[in-house]
Amino acid sequence: MGQIIFITGGARSGKSTFAEQAALQFGAPLAYLATSQILDNEMDERVRHHRERRGDEWYTIEEPLLLAEALEKADAKYKAILVDCLTLWLSNLLFKYEAENEKIELRVEEQVQRLKATLQWMATPVLLVSNEVGMGIVPENKLARLFRDIAGMTNQTMAKAADEVHMVISGISLRLK
Repeated sequence: MGQIIFITGGARSGKSTFAEQAALQFGAPLAYLATSQILDNEMDERVRHHRERRGDEWYTIEEPLLLAEALEKADAKYKAILVDCLTLWLSNLLFKYEAENEKIELRVEEQVQRLKATLQWMATPVLLVSNEVGMGIVPENKLARLFRDIAGMTNQTMAKAADEVHMVISGISLRLK
C-alpha cells in the first residue's frame, strides 16, 4: 500500500515547493496531478512557471474534476504522485455543482469520500497539497463560507487518512503527524 502525505499551509507559504522536494525523495518518474484550470493569462503564466521549476523528472496530468479517477489511472506507473491542489479541485467541484443546481455539500462530500477510498488502496505514494483557508475572517458571502467549510472538512478528512501531515508556514515545514 502506498503512503499518503498531506501538506497544508496558507497561500504562497511554500507548500508546493516542499511537496515537490518531498516527492523527489521517491525517485523518478514522478507525476504532478494538476487540478487547476487555465482560464486567463495570469494562470497560464503560473502553470508555465511551475512546469519550468519541476524539470524533466515530472510527468504532468491535468484533471480539474475527476481526481479519484485520475489517480486510479496513474497508480503504479510512477514512483510518487503529487496532487496540487485539493482546494482548487474543491472550488472546481463547487462551481460545477452550483451551476448544475446540485446539492453542493452532498456531492462534494461524495467526491471527497471517493478520493479517500482510492488513496487507501493505491500502491503509489501520493502527496496531497491543500490550502488552509479557515484561519482568517469569516467570509462575507454564502458561497465563500461554503467553500471555507468544505475545504476545512476535506482537510480534516485527508489529514486523518494520511500517514504524514505537514504544515508549511513562510517556507518552513512543521510535521504534525
